[in-house]
Amino acid sequence: MPPSSHHSFDVLIVGSGLAGLSAALHLAATHRVAVITKRNLGDGSSGWAQGGIAAVMGEGDTLASHVQDTLVAGAGLCDPEATRFVVENAPASIRWLQSLGVPFSQEDGQLHLTREGGHSERRIVHVTDATGAAVQHTLMDQVRATPNITLFEHHMLVDLITSAKLGLPGQRCLGLYALNEVTDVVDTFSAPHTILATGGAGKVYLYTTNPDTATGDGIAAAWRAGCRVGNMEFIQFHPTCLYHPHVKSFLITEAVRGEGGRLLLPDGTRFMPAHDARAELAPRDVVARAIDFEMKKHGLDCVHLDISHQPKAFLLEHFPNIYARCMELGIDMARQPIPVVPAAHYTCGGIVTDLDGRADLQGLYAVGEAAYTGLHGANRLASNSLVECMVYARAAAQDIARAQPAPVPPLPTWDDSRVTDADESVVISHNWDELRRFMWDYVGIVRTNKRLERAAHRIALLTSEIQEFYSSFHVTRDLLELRNLVQVADLIVRSAQSRHESRGLHFSRDYPQTDATARPTILVPPSP
Repeated sequence: MPPSSHHSFDVLIVGSGLAGLSAALHLAATHRVAVITKRNLGDGSSGWAQGGIAAVMGEGDTLASHVQDTLVAGAGLCDPEATRFVVENAPASIRWLQSLGVPFSQEDGQLHLTREGGHSERRIVHVTDATGAAVQHTLMDQVRATPNITLFEHHMLVDLITSAKLGLPGQRCLGLYALNEVTDVVDTFSAPHTILATGGAGKVYLYTTNPDTATGDGIAAAWRAGCRVGNMEFIQFHPTCLYHPHVKSFLITEAVRGEGGRLLLPDGTRFMPAHDARAELAPRDVVARAIDFEMKKHGLDCVHLDISHQPKAFLLEHFPNIYARCMELGIDMARQPIPVVPAAHYTCGGIVTDLDGRADLQGLYAVGEAAYTGLHGANRLASNSLVECMVYARAAAQDIARAQPAPVPPLPTWDDSRVTDADESVVISHNWDELRRFMWDYVGIVRTNKRLERAAHRIALLTSEIQEFYSSFHVTRDLLELRNLVQVADLIVRSAQSRHESRGLHFSRDYPQTDATARPTILVPPSP
């Protein structure tokens, strides 16, 4: 086995989505930056985003309106200061992407703005129906061409290295351990500043729109290192994921409903007006619960999203990728409805940060879906996620640029001298499957005290099994991801159990009312 490597940088960035790459580009002029990502550079969630980026760019729209729409969707739990901060900096983020060459859709020489659920105006800047992919490709090209950025693909975060773990004074993050999947050795990375941009935890559920990389790695690592997490009970379920036996995780963008798509039962009955006056343009939590209700009421495997009243030319212009994918599966969206189901989509909670992206440990930052900034409250407004990535990536980079970096002491090499190779990989795959199934059944769109108790009991059993594996065997990506998912599942369940009301994405049959006062759920880890 090759020896472990030690790497030293000014800034470590874990994750290569929009948040991580934006931060890297903002820092590269003055800092030596390492971008550490567990698969290939473009394998995160950002490239999957279809709809677009919310920003006040059109005539008649206002920052106050965008703020208000965000607060309404967030069901009273958005932090007003964080919301204003993101909304005010959103237009500059769009202009930054334009300066890098992102080919946003145009109409009559101006940005084409579409509208999505929860928005009172057209303010979604997009690249047809593949905005995330276009943005990601542009940023990846920039990052690869920037000399001060070193890429470490196929490196999986194992744990953060803190002063407390080394028996040193203070509460500092000094670096991290990462499994190099090429050499199968855990390498050591040191830096005075570390940014977690690891995305969300959608893979904790059986059905999700997220890629396989969304396993809550940064949230779990930060919790183990002593950082608070917030609002983990608020998991957004996207109402319209394609339902097809040969496809997983293919999202049908919110913009289809924004351009007139209607949700129907199999007999053609439209049902959303009976659930909410805003019908298909209601916020995602409302639409997802309505679909879940109708599916359970009628014993359905799916419902249908119909936009066949729009001309084929319109659909090809606005939704070319969705149209092509559906046609591959024998679904002509110009002539027939698309079968859809809700699926876990976005983690609204995460690592508690301030307006500079700082977490509880000195030198540690969290940006993007891994962070809890207060912007999303109890439900994320459509297309507010990508802009949050960029605004906080810039804020974290500026804070790092202002800081006087303290020297990092020599860090110990990862010790795996007392472990052996696992010969029971089937246990990991079985536990992974069990976790995702009971989280879907017990901690999904509608929750009860009894379901949460059952989930907590199973999580406790899995935690002890996984800890035994982690202590005894050589680490693998599958083991590390399962360890992180079980930790995140525990945080979700504990947060859900502590909220004795229904609000936004958290709906409890035992507590159907909404409290007069909105309070975030902040969990504090035990002292190391």
